[in-house]
Amino acid sequence: MLPRWFPFPSFAGVAAALLLTVSCSSEGPRPDAPASRTEVTSSNNYEDLLTLFKDWRAFAAPAAPDYSADAMTAQFGELARYQRRLEAIDSSGWPVAQQVDHVLVRAEMNGLDFDHRIRRPWASIPAFYATVFAAQSDTPAREGTGADGWMINLWTYDYPLTDGDAERLAAQLQTVPPLLLQAQSNLVEDARDLWVGGIRDMRVQASTLEALAERVSGTRTALDDAIGQAHDATVQFTAWLEDELPAKHGPSGVGKENLNWYLQNVHLVNYTWDEEVALMQHELARSHTTLHLIEHRNRDLPPLPVVTSAEEYDRRFNASVDEFIGFLDREEIVTVRDYMAPALRAKIGSFSPVPAVGPRGFFSEVSYRDPVAMRTHSFHWTEIARMEHEPHSSPIRRGPSLSNIWGQRSEGLATGMEEWMMHAGLFADRPRGMEIIQIMLAQRAARALGGLMMHGEGYTIEEASEFAAKWTPRGWMPADSDTVLTEQHLYLQQPGYGTSYIIGKIEIEKLMAERARGLGDEFTVKGFMDELSTAGVIPVSLVWWELTGDDSQIPRMVPLERFLNE
Repeated sequence: MLPRWFPFPSFAGVAAALLLTVSCSSEGPRPDAPASRTEVTSSNNYEDLLTLFKDWRAFAAPAAPDYSADAMTAQFGELARYQRRLEAIDSSGWPVAQQVDHVLVRAEMNGLDFDHRIRRPWASIPAFYATVFAAQSDTPAREGTGADGWMINLWTYDYPLTDGDAERLAAQLQTVPPLLLQAQSNLVEDARDLWVGGIRDMRVQASTLEALAERVSGTRTALDDAIGQAHDATVQFTAWLEDELPAKHGPSGVGKENLNWYLQNVHLVNYTWDEEVALMQHELARSHTTLHLIEHRNRDLPPLPVVTSAEEYDRRFNASVDEFIGFLDREEIVTVRDYMAPALRAKIGSFSPVPAVGPRGFFSEVSYRDPVAMRTHSFHWTEIARMEHEPHSSPIRRGPSLSNIWGQRSEGLATGMEEWMMHAGLFADRPRGMEIIQIMLAQRAARALGGLMMHGEGYTIEEASEFAAKWTPRGWMPADSDTVLTEQHLYLQQPGYGTSYIIGKIEIEKLMAERARGLGDEFTVKGFMDELSTAGVIPVSLVWWELTGDDSQIPRMVPLERFLNE
């Protein structure tokens, strides 16, 4: 039961019937458990796990952009063979770090299993087919779900393009029209909110292609043609989605019980839907109360000045990088590497004028008042740089895990850095910056609750957005803003992502407390932060096991087939 004081809007009684539903109401058959029982060889050799992992990753991304029913049926059947190969590898006698790798591979396979049995993103999520992206995500991989292996990341190219890069980009863009044509046959699920979000994402892709066409016009005729064809296909696909939307009425969430299984068996988070709701409620109330107390303490101080020009933007944002990195080094928070400041400085963006109506956008309203506040969360970029400059010794942890398994560790650390650095004294000379930190925490708790309600209580994306907007302080995130609509659509696509910011922060705090208790006088913040980074961007429950030898934080993993049949 939700506490009566908590201001959730009412919803129709039909929501009760959605509590145990799977993602979307299917118009196509769900796959049965694969019947093939190809024999596999038992092993207790770590090298066999590395071989399996290499094979698995090559298998998980289709060799061609084919997500048709036949292709997915074949993939699901083959998945069972990979799962049996993993089961045949006995890791019980290995060092803990290698056992952690074994669990990570199992979690990835669980993610694809869940996709086939429950989510079926290729059949339910139009945004799955958005493959052209102008900017890099600040996380190890792009959030949400998509056509793995077929993303076209424009930010990976240097401009102006060389002839070779122009040819390579043209070849990539030629995959867009056939994939979008195929999508019209693949998308058979009735999931209205995912459909609505997909229309928005495809409009963004069309705009991205228009900007690319202008940027590279005349580089090579073949590239111009490929961009034009990809754009036309995107526009046509968007029109098809719009035409089909009136017939879409079904739910988009996965339901409480399915979410519970996903959290515990894929993201390795030892919480249930109900427990996460309680934690998000607590954090939302705590952030609002703390904000009011800090505002009271600061009541006689002038407001933070807002950046008003491109010159001021460049000066203040570059200074924020110097201040943050200098603080981390001087106060012995982490071991500062040479690549960290450049990684942050490369992502400070550029000045945007005040819009005619409404706020610039939530995170612009934050950073235009105190750029240092957002640099704390931008610790993300130093982690991405670490993956390049100091790759993990294990190939299994060297890149991002599939199914956004890295979410609560990556987003949790970035979110934690905000409040932890506040407590460490980063805002001692700028007390109104402490207000900004609490506003960001409130926004994340509010949007996380909206996401949980979509998956567990049948909220529409509009209801979830309205709730998040209502409980974000100072009106900086209107319910119709791109920020909240994009985020709630992401949380529908990727169960558990909306809560990963705060759940990850909580789990890292628990681990820090455990390490401080266990190490006693030998504990240091810098030592802890460095060992957290050294373990890699993996679920905190696995980091706990590796650092302490205690595996009690890892959920008891239950095969999805057995879970569905219980």
